[in-house]
Amino acid sequence: MNFLLLVVIFWAIAVGIWMVVTRYFRNADVDKMKSRVLNTDEEKKKKKRGKDQNSPVQLIQSEDKTTGRVVMHLMQRYDLTNRLNTLLEQAGLKWRPARLVHACLGLFLVGFLVTRYIIPLQYLAAQLLSGLALGLLPLLYVLRLRGRRMHRFEEQFPDSLEFVARSMRAGHAFSVSLEMLHREFQEPLSGEFRRTFDEHNLGLPLDHALLKLAKRVPLLDVHFFVSAVLLQKRTGGNLAEILDKLAYVIRERFKLRGKIRAISAHGRMTGLALTSIPIGVAVLMFYANPDYVSFFIEDEIGNYMMIAAGALQLIGYGVIRKIVSIEV
Repeated sequence: MNFLLLVVIFWAIAVGIWMVVTRYFRNADVDKMKSRVLNTDEEKKKKKRGKDQNSPVQLIQSEDKTTGRVVMHLMQRYDLTNRLNTLLEQAGLKWRPARLVHACLGLFLVGFLVTRYIIPLQYLAAQLLSGLALGLLPLLYVLRLRGRRMHRFEEQFPDSLEFVARSMRAGHAFSVSLEMLHREFQEPLSGEFRRTFDEHNLGLPLDHALLKLAKRVPLLDVHFFVSAVLLQKRTGGNLAEILDKLAYVIRERFKLRGKIRAISAHGRMTGLALTSIPIGVAVLMFYANPDYVSFFIEDEIGNYMMIAAGALQLIGYGVIRKIVSIEV
């Protein structure tokens, strides 16, 4: 076990050194590209000396294939790269999948070592469970950011549909109306529609650009919007009127969802209270009578009972959330 622990520690140190070195060289390359794009004084001096006068400017950043090479290979083998890329993109983070995996592994090692050498949990199952709980924090952080971003997009979406409808009635083309959303709305809606317009403007067919938008923003309302636009493109009709009616339907869904959340608020509070009470009692008992609860830490059966109690609490909370979660 000690040999395995040493191997894991050396692996973590090697990965950390590799990340620092590659980040240093990558930042140097990024600074050079910024100087070329922004036409800084250093680049002007080079042009005065006659250097690089006919060389084209590189504005497209190539994919980094050096950072986390081993981790990326394993992720591609198990088909996780595309899923993590989509998750990070939906969360609005510019991380690479290897960075997220390294963060999870690093926190897992920290939790495992702290539980093994500082907190007297003597059994491997408890140590691995604590490391797993800490290692899932980066993933939970990304999922939380993704949920917030999707919620902000959903709030802005009905207004954006009405804006596109008014813009088309004023004589603008549909693609130009999408580009105008970038100036009139805030993130994340403006960035997503700006990207859709840029993809279409650079040669991607409008159908594919809208389907990529639906993939980046996996909301039911966006799927309705994409389906309505694609159907109108094939069969014809008044797209502005279709978008107005779609915005009305989305707002009505918001109203119904608000009523349901108000009705189910008691169930959500009950689930949160029933989950928090055992945790609060356990913390109080650790301070008030530590000898009484030391059984759960020092004894093997106590470790299993503590793990089983935590698992049952999570299952119960999940069941309550499922009961009060009503899709509209």
